[in-house]
Amino acid sequence: MTTPLPPRSGPPGPLNGLRVLDLSAYIAGPYGCSLLADQGAEVIKIEPPAGDNLRKYPSTLENESRAFLGVNRSKLGVMLDLKQADDLRALLDLVREADVLVHNFRPSVAPRLGISYEQLQAINPRLIYCAVSGYGESGPLQEKAGYDQVLQTMTGMAVEQGKHGGPPEILYGSVVDYYAAALVAAGVSSALYEREKSGVGQYVGVSLLRAALTMQSARLVWAEGEPKDISRDMRSGGITGIHPTREGHLYISANTPHFWKALCEKIGLTDLGTNARYDSVKKRAQHASEIIPKLHHALKCHTALEWEALFGEDVPCSAARNVADMFDHPQVAAEGLITEFDHPVAGRYRGFTGPIKFGRTPGPAPFTAPTLGQHTAAVLAQRKTRADTE
Repeated sequence: MTTPLPPRSGPPGPLNGLRVLDLSAYIAGPYGCSLLADQGAEVIKIEPPAGDNLRKYPSTLENESRAFLGVNRSKLGVMLDLKQADDLRALLDLVREADVLVHNFRPSVAPRLGISYEQLQAINPRLIYCAVSGYGESGPLQEKAGYDQVLQTMTGMAVEQGKHGGPPEILYGSVVDYYAAALVAAGVSSALYEREKSGVGQYVGVSLLRAALTMQSARLVWAEGEPKDISRDMRSGGITGIHPTREGHLYISANTPHFWKALCEKIGLTDLGTNARYDSVKKRAQHASEIIPKLHHALKCHTALEWEALFGEDVPCSAARNVADMFDHPQVAAEGLITEFDHPVAGRYRGFTGPIKFGRTPGPAPFTAPTLGQHTAAVLAQRKTRADTE
C-alpha cells in the first residue's frame, strides 16, 4: 500500500514552493535540510537500501533512532539505489524539477555515481548544488572522511576545551556538525536569493573544516611579530564559569562592570565590587585565586536554583540542568519550541521545532522524520503523473 504524502498544514514559510533533494547522511547535511524544511521547503530525503547510518545509532527507543528522528523532521522518505540504472534515472527525473540538491559524498564519489555538479547542471541549470565534505574540495585531505569530533581534535577545539595542563577533551553534542548544518541552510538560501537575480544555480561548498574554523574566528588572529605559541584562550579567568553551590552547579556570567557589581552585592561581597584591584575582566583574571574561594564560600548559602531566582535579571546565570528539563521549561513553552509528533514506529513523541521566527511567513507545522523509503511510491508516482501530462 502506498503511504500518502503528509500534508503541510499551517501558514506558508519563506521557502514555500521550493523542492530540496537531500542525499546526505549523519547530521550536517540532513539537519541543514531540516532547517530548510522548517522554512517551508519540500524536502525529499533519498537514502540507499541500507539507509542513513544514523538510523543504526544506539537509542533507547525500540526500533528507531532518537538521533535520526531529531535530525530529519519534516521530510519525505524515498529509497533509491543509485548504482541501479532505473533508480538513477528516477533521481535525475527528480533533479529536473528540483531547486536544491544536498549531498555529503566525498569529492570523487559524486562523479562516479553520475551526480556531479557539472552532470546535474547540464539537466537543470537552475539547480543549487550543495556538497558537504569533511575537508573541502581541494588539498591533501579532500578525499578523507570527516567527522565532527575528528575535526574538533584537528582544529584545536579539543585542546581549548580541556582544562589547563590537562588532556584535550571533546565537546559532545556534535557542535561542528550542527554549525555546518546552519552554514548549509544559510549558503543554500543565499544561492537561492542570487538565483532570483541571475536565473541560474550554482555550486555551494560546506565543509566541517570550514565550520570548525568559523566557530573559532576569535582565536584565529595572529598579529605580525607575535610568537605562534601564545594563549588564545578567551575565558575570563574563572569568575565567569560554572561554580558549585549548596546543591547543584551554577553558571555565572559577570564580565561587564554592571554585572560584576551586581554579583558582588547579591552574594554579600560588596567590597569586591568596589575594589579597584578587581575592576576589569583582565584584573579579575589575574587575581582569580583570591576571588574564587570567596565566591564559592558565598555560593554555599543557597542551591543553584535558589541563586538563579535570587539573581533574577541582575546577574546572567543558569542552574545546570539536564536536556530533558527543557521539555517543560516555561521559557521554552512560551516560545513554542517543543511540539508533538506521530511516528508510525516510534509512536507519539515530543520534539524540537521552530529554530527561526518569521513574523509574516512563519512556516507550516512540522511532521515526523520518515521511515526508510516511506514515501518512495508516492513521490515517484507524482513524477510519472507529471511526465504523462507533458
